[in-house]
Amino acid sequence: MPAPSSAIPSVAGVTVIGTGLIGLTSALALAEQGLEVVLIGDTHAGEASPAGAGMLAPSVEDDHPTTRPDPAHAFAVASLARYPEYLAWLAGRTGINVPLNRRGILRIALGEASASWLRDRAGTHGQWLDAAAVRALEPGLTTAAGAMFYATDGAVDNVALLHALTVAVDQSRQIHRIRSDVRAIAFNTTHVSCTIAGTGATVRSSHVVLAAGAWTTQIAGLPRPLPVEPYRGQMFAVAASGATTLSHVVYGPDTYIVPRGDRVLIGATMERVGFDSNTTDAALASVRSKVAAYWPIVASVPATASWAGLRPVTPDLLPLLGPDPTHPALIYACGHSRNGILMAPLTGDCVAALVTGSAVPSDLSAFRVERFALADEQS
Repeated sequence: MPAPSSAIPSVAGVTVIGTGLIGLTSALALAEQGLEVVLIGDTHAGEASPAGAGMLAPSVEDDHPTTRPDPAHAFAVASLARYPEYLAWLAGRTGINVPLNRRGILRIALGEASASWLRDRAGTHGQWLDAAAVRALEPGLTTAAGAMFYATDGAVDNVALLHALTVAVDQSRQIHRIRSDVRAIAFNTTHVSCTIAGTGATVRSSHVVLAAGAWTTQIAGLPRPLPVEPYRGQMFAVAASGATTLSHVVYGPDTYIVPRGDRVLIGATMERVGFDSNTTDAALASVRSKVAAYWPIVASVPATASWAGLRPVTPDLLPLLGPDPTHPALIYACGHSRNGILMAPLTGDCVAALVTGSAVPSDLSAFRVERFALADEQS
């Protein structure tokens, strides 16, 4: 339900659009710099932040390790390294301890061809394990031909993280939250205006951070078309008990398994279906079949829940992060694709640095919005 116009401040230091993990971490980072923040966003079916499995897997995503500098991969690795300190800070603020699994990730090979492919792409962080070594770590992975083990990767409980961040935002005296959507933005020589859906009220601020996830392109007035669109990921969970108990995150062909307390999360599809966040029997059956190829027990275990999330995906699966070249008061922080959970804390740090003009803690050159305009010109 839109906030009453009387509850909407007309002026803010910074406006953050979007209340998923990226929007929340950005708002908190800005508030930590002493800025007054208006955080605007409503809830939507299929939001990615609560729907994901919480994998923190920069090594798994790095399929082409070379000696050349790779700003995108470096950002992902730095994002993972940021997590322990960030969660400790968040626990100090809220008293909520967010579970973090740093036992490592097993990337499964089902035959010699995939084993050879993985060994060729091990990078500097992977350790090859043969089939016996895999079963020693996870006895249920009986059909694996081997696995690349990434000891530093893992997973975070993204639902607990989302809750802790929401509590921290609600506790902050410098963040004013508006539970509505932004309908449009407009640029002035001295400020940016955001028009609130349902009320017509506007908020003026020196900077606007665009972190609206899959719904980013539904905002009118953006200075350029953004190649961000929703891709549905369907998942299900089974109870963790006896043979279905795992300690490590497992990454298989087109699928993954993430242990989380008394549940095991299993996913996920990658479907271009617009804003349809419904699950389908066929897609869930396909995920189950693929996972059963390396974790056979799942074929006979009933699902305790199923759901779908809408990832905000760009063509190269990298986020848009940085100022608009024409309107630098607009900071993009969207389109994180499969890695929004991994990149959330460091994205917040970078947003705060961009707004305050301080040193940005990571190279953002791979995430510039202009890269898509250049690609269009060269095609």
